[in-house]
Amino acid sequence: MTAYKTLLLSLQDGAAILTLNRPDRLNSFTVEMHEEMQDALTVIENDRDIRALLLTGAGRGFCAGQDLNDRAVAPGSKAVDLGHSCETYWNPMVARLSDMAIPVICAVNGVAAGAGANVALACDIVMAAKSAKFIQSFANIGLIPDSGGTWVLPRLIGQARAMAITLTGEPVLAEKAENWGMIYKAVDDDSLMDTALSLTKKLAAGPTLGLAETKKRIRQSAQNTLTEELDLERDAMRKLGYSSDYAEGVAAFMEKRKPVFTGT
Repeated sequence: MTAYKTLLLSLQDGAAILTLNRPDRLNSFTVEMHEEMQDALTVIENDRDIRALLLTGAGRGFCAGQDLNDRAVAPGSKAVDLGHSCETYWNPMVARLSDMAIPVICAVNGVAAGAGANVALACDIVMAAKSAKFIQSFANIGLIPDSGGTWVLPRLIGQARAMAITLTGEPVLAEKAENWGMIYKAVDDDSLMDTALSLTKKLAAGPTLGLAETKKRIRQSAQNTLTEELDLERDAMRKLGYSSDYAEGVAAFMEKRKPVFTGT
C-alpha cells in the first residue's frame, strides 16, 4: 500500500485500515495530513479489492481536530480565513467518508475533539473505547462545530443535548455517547481494535452493492417523503435484484451454506 508521513494504510481480507498517525499531536490535522488523507481516500475508492474501511488513530487519542500550531490556522499579523480550511480540507473529507460506496467503521481509541469528533461521526458505524470521550471544543475558541457537527449532532442526539454539549464544550464519555445514540457501541479498551477489525472484515465479505445502497437510502431518507422513499427503495431493489450477490445470497440460503459474495 501507499506510504505516508502522517497516515498508515494497510489491507487485510478486503478491509482497509487507515490510521491517523501523528500521536505526538493527538493526530491533529495539518495541511500535509489533509493532503495525504485526500490521497488515501482516493486510493481506497479506486481499489476494487477494498470493500470496507476501518478508520482509527495511533497512540492515546483518535483525533484532536485541527492542529492550531499549523500555519494554515494560526493567528498572525492578519485574520485567518478558516472558511478556506473548511472548504478545501474538512468538508470534502467528511463528505467522502459519508458517501463512500463501502461501509466505513470508525474505532475511536481515545479523545475525539473538535473536528476530530465530527470526522468520527461521519462514519457509518462508530465504536469507541470506554476510556474515549467526544468533545465539541469549538466554543472554547469562539467557533462553531464544523465538519458537519451542526448537522449530525441534533439528528443523532436531539437538539437539547446537541445544544448543551456544543455551547459548553462538556466532554461526552463513550458509554454516555452509546446511551445517547451518538455512537453504536462502547467496548473495553483492550478489545476495541479486535472488535472493530472483525466487524470491518465481516462487512468486507458482504454483498457490497446492497450495503452501499442501504447506507445511501438511510442517509438520504430524511430528505424525502414516505412516497418518494418508497419509490427510491423500489428502484434500488430492482437494480440489486439483477446483481450476482443477490443470486449468490439466495442460492446459499436454499443450499444451507455460507454465501461467497463478490461485490458485484
